[in-house]
Amino acid sequence: MTDDSKSRVYIFDTTLRDGEQSPGATMTHAEKLEIAELLEDMGVDIIEAGFPIASEGDFRAVSEIAQRSKTAVICGLARAQLGDIDRCWEAVRQAPRPRIHTFIGTSPLHRAIPNLSMDEMADRIHQTVTHARNLCDNVQWSPMDATRTEWDYLCRVVEIAIKAGATTINIPDTVGYTAPRESADLIRRLIQTVPGADEVIFATHCHNDLGLATANTLAAVEGGARQVECTINGLGERAGNTALEEVVMALKVRGDIMPFATGVDTRKIMHISRRVSTVSGFPVQFNKAIVGKNAFAHESGIHQDGMLKNKETFEIMRPEDVGLAGTSLPLGKHSGRAALRAKLRDLGVEVGDNQLKDIFVRFKDLADRKKEVFDEDILALVTAAMTEGADHLEIVSLKVVCGTGGPAEAVLEMEVGGQEMSTTMEGDGPVDATFKAVRALYPNKARLQLYQVNAVTEGTDAQATVSVRLEEDGKIATGQSADTDTVYASAKAYVNALNRLHVRRSKTGTDTKEISYKDVS
Repeated sequence: MTDDSKSRVYIFDTTLRDGEQSPGATMTHAEKLEIAELLEDMGVDIIEAGFPIASEGDFRAVSEIAQRSKTAVICGLARAQLGDIDRCWEAVRQAPRPRIHTFIGTSPLHRAIPNLSMDEMADRIHQTVTHARNLCDNVQWSPMDATRTEWDYLCRVVEIAIKAGATTINIPDTVGYTAPRESADLIRRLIQTVPGADEVIFATHCHNDLGLATANTLAAVEGGARQVECTINGLGERAGNTALEEVVMALKVRGDIMPFATGVDTRKIMHISRRVSTVSGFPVQFNKAIVGKNAFAHESGIHQDGMLKNKETFEIMRPEDVGLAGTSLPLGKHSGRAALRAKLRDLGVEVGDNQLKDIFVRFKDLADRKKEVFDEDILALVTAAMTEGADHLEIVSLKVVCGTGGPAEAVLEMEVGGQEMSTTMEGDGPVDATFKAVRALYPNKARLQLYQVNAVTEGTDAQATVSVRLEEDGKIATGQSADTDTVYASAKAYVNALNRLHVRRSKTGTDTKEISYKDVS
């Protein structure tokens, strides 16, 4: 690599592959296409669009993303099997810049899964990487669980992959086991030790099981890694992956000690963060770095005083740098559509005319019920508008009666597959009665794993954001909704989750999480 290239860190986003493997985070085909477009528009270098062999749906999504791409490298994942690699190439081949990413677990624990000896696995790596390179001139190879692989064996298989034609060597910390000093040292030693290492790009892929993903990633960059694998909002298996926004902003803010550049337009971070949160059903924690609700909030008197005198006293980056407005435009029931669109742009949200029309109707309804509409209320409306649509289940009306010392009663009208139905059910409280009414009209085996209510803002007229997570036959789906009526928001969230399960149940082919090697790199 040239000296100039060493200062450039390539951003490899795997939100659509590793991120979507989060339990309950499955996205629809249209949502995957939208997120891929947003990633490319933001300047992401490589988009891992999916796992083509996993299902027909995954294959179609990767294939269409590849066809639509313009500047980003479009990558598909494949196990170390010739059929996987052929299917992956079939999906990405129409991209202007395609890549095949193939992997195999190399640690003692992972070698036991396919029951291969060290020599047999080495032969498999040579065969599969060679096959991938014969199809595509851009091949990435990963030794899954690299950070727990014996040093001598890791060097051996990395050398084999390079000689077989891999152009990128990714070193995954698959289970989030390593620490920053080890992360930097591992990359540095591989580059110094393995023959041909100076001819390829080394990448790092970290999981957050110990809360060290971002630290390990930045350490790997300092050790010589020039590709960073990450996801929006840190979405991913178990505790998640390295968060794209954290790495990109750390490199931007601390360029004094980390002189590396990315091609990401950071002003678009907030918009894609919120969109991924909406389509995945995974809310962003309030104190999440960079994109959390409180990331630029100051409540302490000392902090507020300092901010009024000089913002740099307590802010190391500007809200504008990540797509937030520096000023606030208050909205009320007399505000028009133009003011709402301007507010959405200030909040880092871009919507089409039809979406704006829907959000505006919801805004007017909310403004009639609330004295003051806060930014958080607007964002909750956006989430609701983008989550709901022409679904299999639609709530028509809901009336709940609560008596003192007696059961609550829910009277529910709902459309099921276009047919309007109604029922009345009793329960231990209004939410229990409502959920029973939904189940009466739409019998299902889904088990409630999570029911969570958060107030969007302060006050008794605050909207409540409700999150519901359901599990059915190993499939998990999350639903969200917000309303000033907590029971109605609960019903909508529950129905949204059921709609997601219905979509997944309707899909053909094998689900991504059900194939072998589910916890990929």
